[in-house]
Amino acid sequence: MKPALQRLLWPTAVAVALLALWQGLVVAFEVPVFLVPSPLRVGQTLVADAPLLLSALLNTLKVTLLALACATVLGTLIAFAFVQSRALETALFPYAVLLQVTPIVAIAPLVIIWVRDATASLVICATLVALFPIIANTTLGLRSVNPALLSYFRLQRATRLQTLWRLRIPSALPFFFGGLRISSGLALIGAVVAEFVAGTGGSGTGLAYQILQSGYQLNIPRMFAALALITAAGVALFALMAGLSRWALGGWHESEQGRD
Repeated sequence: MKPALQRLLWPTAVAVALLALWQGLVVAFEVPVFLVPSPLRVGQTLVADAPLLLSALLNTLKVTLLALACATVLGTLIAFAFVQSRALETALFPYAVLLQVTPIVAIAPLVIIWVRDATASLVICATLVALFPIIANTTLGLRSVNPALLSYFRLQRATRLQTLWRLRIPSALPFFFGGLRISSGLALIGAVVAEFVAGTGGSGTGLAYQILQSGYQLNIPRMFAALALITAAGVALFALMAGLSRWALGGWHESEQGRD
């Protein structure tokens, strides 16, 4: 069996086994639906409430993708600035760490108050969560160049821009895509947490609001259905970033060439 097929088959088999165990335990112990619904009941709710849940999913994904794009652009630019000036990195990198370790639930209420547009405030909150891995990984990658090649570029009197474009950026790409995979999940987490904090209804609400409403109404199957969609969205984003990494690096970098 090919390794690529195994990577798909074994996780699927584990998922099916866990779902079957879940279904069997709920039926055997007659667990009330308002405590833990069965996978079958969650699936039925997904179908019955598909218009509502899919609309909420699209709103959450819109915030997530906008935040991921903003974090990627800002994080890359900041990393480029850091690698050009060690003094600038020394002065500002601790504040990037400070931003990372500050809980988003403490920042989100302020952002939501300061920014009147609901979507913009959610995007800012999610961007703050997703920003640090891009900065850290890209900065590390830009500095992780072969010393011999760097000496050769200096010997050839290459400019800073030529060294950045032809040496540092190719060396940093594996690190950048590693950070991108992490940030894709963090952007989704940031979007969901910001939606929880905002807690506003209306036509532009996301899955977090549906979870809150389901909890208030004790509609536990819908809550599980929304959680399942968030999980599926996170897995899909990670797979998309992994595929993008393989597409960009597969033809020349050893980190992807070794895979079947």
